[in-house]
Amino acid sequence: MLNRRYLRIKVYQALYAYGQGEHASTSGLEKELHQGIDRTHDLYLALLLAFGELRHVAELRMEERRKKHLPTAEDLNPSRRFVENALVKGVAQSERLRLECEKRRVSWVGHLELFTALFKAMEESEEYKAYLAAPTVTFAGDRAFAVSLFNEQIANSEAIQDVFENRSIYWLEDLDLAAGLVKRVLEQWREADSGDQCLNALTQDPVEERSFVNELFRQCIVHDAEHEALIAAKASNWDAERIAYTDMILMKMALTEARIFDQIPVKVTLNEYIEIAKAYSTPKSKSFINGVLDKLFAEMRADGRIRKVGRGLLES
Repeated sequence: MLNRRYLRIKVYQALYAYGQGEHASTSGLEKELHQGIDRTHDLYLALLLAFGELRHVAELRMEERRKKHLPTAEDLNPSRRFVENALVKGVAQSERLRLECEKRRVSWVGHLELFTALFKAMEESEEYKAYLAAPTVTFAGDRAFAVSLFNEQIANSEAIQDVFENRSIYWLEDLDLAAGLVKRVLEQWREADSGDQCLNALTQDPVEERSFVNELFRQCIVHDAEHEALIAAKASNWDAERIAYTDMILMKMALTEARIFDQIPVKVTLNEYIEIAKAYSTPKSKSFINGVLDKLFAEMRADGRIRKVGRGLLES
């Protein structure tokens, strides 16, 4: 399942919908929240599988060219730089990814034509030509090309988006989140990493995930009015109604998390919501949220509303 940051984002999206009155009941929103998590998980796996599908098409095309009636020297000895790309090959050969996709029944069976067309478009791109023309093979070059391939050809493929759209009307919101996760994994890939590390962004305990999501979502609603009053008091130069709606939701979530989850360090909570604000709120949100939460966390630790347990957490 998704790691904690992406679970927080899914809860944020559900709370945003709740605040806009988009659902008649919290139970309906909670159900949609978990369905969204499952969709994002499956989209993430499907996007990763795209690398293996393109690699498979490349192998097929090389084999076809070798079997031509009058093959050229290039047909007989083609460049294998793409199929041997460290990231592409790593993802394509990941046993952990294969097993996870089998378990969740995620595959691209029946879509060979889609990836054949995608591969042809890739071959014609300037990035691909430059990648093949580079004088030496380097890990940095492999990674840069894999990131570019994902951003330009896979994540933005209308054909791939059409497949996802046919599966769910909520595909766009979940696809953006899944694509962001894949991009982050690719950018952070190190030369010593194996292909199996592409699943490190997913948690291993669905029960723990469900508990975290449910508790955070429900308790944010329970403490909504209380936390809004606390935030308004600390943002003395701002009327509560003038605070960006996204900022208000994220600060309420941070306060709830700090109070309810006694084994998550306050610093982790603060940093996580600041990072989410960078993607979902205004350019000035980072400093604003940091300033308000710093004051509130200090007060709440002092009066006992925030209590942490476990080694290293008492002062964090």
